[in-house]
Amino acid sequence: MTPDRRTLFISAFDVCRLIDLVGLSSFMERLSERIRKDFLRWPEFQKSARTANHSPGGVIELMPVSDKSHFSFKYVTGHPQNPLTGLPTIMGLGALSDFHNGWPLMICEMTLLTAIRTAATSVVAAKELANKDARSMAMIGNGAQSEFQILAFFNQLGITRANLFDTDPDATEKLISNLTRVKGLQLVRHDSVASAVANTHIVTTSTADKTRAQILTPEMIEPGMHVNAVGGDCPEKTELHPDILSKSKVFVEFEPQSRIEGEIQQMPPTFPVTELWQVLRGCQPGRTSASEVTVFDSVGFSIEDFSALTLVYELACTHGIGSELDLIPKLSNTKDLYGYLTSALSPGQ
Repeated sequence: MTPDRRTLFISAFDVCRLIDLVGLSSFMERLSERIRKDFLRWPEFQKSARTANHSPGGVIELMPVSDKSHFSFKYVTGHPQNPLTGLPTIMGLGALSDFHNGWPLMICEMTLLTAIRTAATSVVAAKELANKDARSMAMIGNGAQSEFQILAFFNQLGITRANLFDTDPDATEKLISNLTRVKGLQLVRHDSVASAVANTHIVTTSTADKTRAQILTPEMIEPGMHVNAVGGDCPEKTELHPDILSKSKVFVEFEPQSRIEGEIQQMPPTFPVTELWQVLRGCQPGRTSASEVTVFDSVGFSIEDFSALTLVYELACTHGIGSELDLIPKLSNTKDLYGYLTSALSPGQ
């Protein structure tokens, strides 16, 4: 590839402009398809579990990955108490580089993109694992990611009813206010988890508390359900009772990472799971009967961020979105870094 000597900066507002240009539903569909295609070429990527630094109140993580053309990483935080001080629970930024020479092609916001790529990945999994006639879902946890999850399932899977529950009634009101004008989508408020999940086909859990919770318990699970567990994403943070896992067929993104951070951290090391890419490539079966209970134990993986960053980079270049950063010194003599410094300084400095 021809080296691009620009470094694009894509702000949160720039991402909003790109999404406005292509439409949110179209953007999420394109991202879901990009994620699916990148998972299909899973062996082409250099992968590792993310690096995490934990504090009593949260975690800061780095998520690197590369193929033969590009390297990307995401810096992402998770601090459940942040909203009390006016900060988001999850904050992120990402970088995309030319793998051949290391030049940083783009620095990009990833707070918004993380929510969108999580929903896009949920749909990729559900298309393989949920029953094809699924038309209802429960959304447990109505925070920052909830609207994207519901819209992704509505637009790409044909979900027409969403049962809603959150311990914070204001979060549910926020969700309803944001999605009330979506034609064909029925939003139903519930006063308990059990009520919300009853008689639904898909259950998505997306809660923030960094604790070993059992938000879903075995008696809530009905034959044929697909559970999309996206809230448990670090050690000592879970959402499902372990008996749900033992009685279900469980799918993960990257097993070494999920064993540490996912719902399966509660299970023995030999507990059987299937990585999603194996189902997409036809190496392993997904759902094998209409009555089977499937669980997508999703913690988020770097290939999903790679998909989001490469899509944004292509769209930004096509539509002329973003600004140029003077991030790396452009040297007339690549060995004379000191000369660059002195020539850049004003006389006398």
